Amino acid sequence: MYQALVGIGLPAALILIMIGVGLSLTFNDFTRVFAQPRAFLVGITCQMLLLPVIAVLIIDLAGLSGELAIGLFILALCPGGTTSNLYSFLAKADVGLSISLTTVAGFITTFTVPLLGNWAIYHYAGANSQFELPVLITWVKLMAITIIPTLIGIGIRLQWQGFAEKAEPYVGRLSAVILILMIISIAWELGEKVMSYLLQAGFAALALNVLTMALGYLVGKWLVDNERQARTISLEVGLQNGTLALLVTVTILDSAAMSIGPSVYSLLMLVTASLFTMAVLRKDKTVQGKAVTS
Repeated sequence: MYQALVGIGLPAALILIMIGVGLSLTFNDFTRVFAQPRAFLVGITCQMLLLPVIAVLIIDLAGLSGELAIGLFILALCPGGTTSNLYSFLAKADVGLSISLTTVAGFITTFTVPLLGNWAIYHYAGANSQFELPVLITWVKLMAITIIPTLIGIGIRLQWQGFAEKAEPYVGRLSAVILILMIISIAWELGEKVMSYLLQAGFAALALNVLTMALGYLVGKWLVDNERQARTISLEVGLQNGTLALLVTVTILDSAAMSIGPSVYSLLMLVTASLFTMAVLRKDKTVQGKAVTS
């Protein structure tokens, strides 16, 4: 089961996720980048710079090393996928900005993951580590599994918009099922070690999720001063693409231990994102209630 999911299921899940991103894209999502440059620049800067820095600090504070540290850092390099877009919709955030950030960050990731991933391997596992991310091969694989499916999704929407709108939710659900099966399979593969790894990496994964969501929201409010866009930045920065991180750690680097951080994170982020959504929607009701009474 493990080998089948690693070799076939995980790439298939990520391809489905990226097709789903493409199915949701419209021409306005690209023009919005230029129409609202401040919100986009703040969001993309937080994703590309703030996230890795916070990850390094959390790894050091948690005392992680070796494969656990590498896995968590690689997770911080993987931008949000359809999950962040979905929660942006549910939280009444700026969905267009969310999709724009997801798409552009996805293109940048194909370059940053192999380069910064190798830095993490050298930094946390040493120069003599058996692990290595071959830059060109990793870039080609990420392009084939992320960028090309996104373009396919865009093409499908351009030709058959009605079909794309109906298919998009089902694509996301199927990929989520495969991801859950992958996490269960990883736990089974690790056996008795899984609890030890969970205790070591669980707090760090939760801290990365909660802290980046909070900082994303605060930075968005400070620099953009728009509630809906601040929510979007919070979700885009705080909800990483765990499936992409698992693809790198399990499929390319062949390390089940590296996958612990991304696996735990992928489950926890659904809880924290739901709590965040409930909180901001309650805030909206409170504001509306005060407006009515006044």
